[in-house]
Amino acid sequence: MQAFSNAGSGDIVLAIAHRIVENRGYLSDIDGLIGDGDHGVNMAKGFSLAAERLRGRTRPLAVSLATVGDVLMTEIGGAMGPLYGTMFSGFADALDGVEEIDAAAFERMLRHGLEEVQSIGNAKVGDKTLIDALAPALQAFAATAAMRDDFAAALDALIVAAEKGRDGTIDLVAKIGRAARLGERSRGVLDPGATSCAIILRSLAEGAKAKLDALEPRKSREAQR
Repeated sequence: MQAFSNAGSGDIVLAIAHRIVENRGYLSDIDGLIGDGDHGVNMAKGFSLAAERLRGRTRPLAVSLATVGDVLMTEIGGAMGPLYGTMFSGFADALDGVEEIDAAAFERMLRHGLEEVQSIGNAKVGDKTLIDALAPALQAFAATAAMRDDFAAALDALIVAAEKGRDGTIDLVAKIGRAARLGERSRGVLDPGATSCAIILRSLAEGAKAKLDALEPRKSREAQR
């Protein structure tokens, strides 16, 4: 079975935080075209605060995800704080008590995060929101995991689908949030939420793949005994 330990995998979340902070200017520039221009700033603030609380400590992935969720919901402004806070809290809840994270557990995590986000809003695929990255990523992960029984391949499929969904928002008209007021003028620009979600999902998937890869040499040694 392909799986990695929940315990000690909280460093995946630190890597996500690093990527968000690294893309702060890019995300704000995109947001400035159809919104307030503060998406990158607010996201970087929230993830930086969460990273400060997590850095230097070995924590389970579920606990680190929950920390990010709490910070985003309570300590940053803008519309995305509650949405991403809810998503990360949903991720954490799905992994609570899980010792080994396999493809099935990872899928449950993604699905619960999506369900939690949709429970506090009306966004669906095609509305030019983070859902346009998250929903197809989940679908691709689940389909690949079921067809190939390969956790790593499913993670690769997740990344491709999330970024394809992000890119597809260029051709969409915003139907939710501040950008919806622009109508047709919102077409031709990436959605900032879908863009940040694709960054998060890529980093999350790459972190999980690194954990799986780190286990392979040990498994090979054990098989040779």
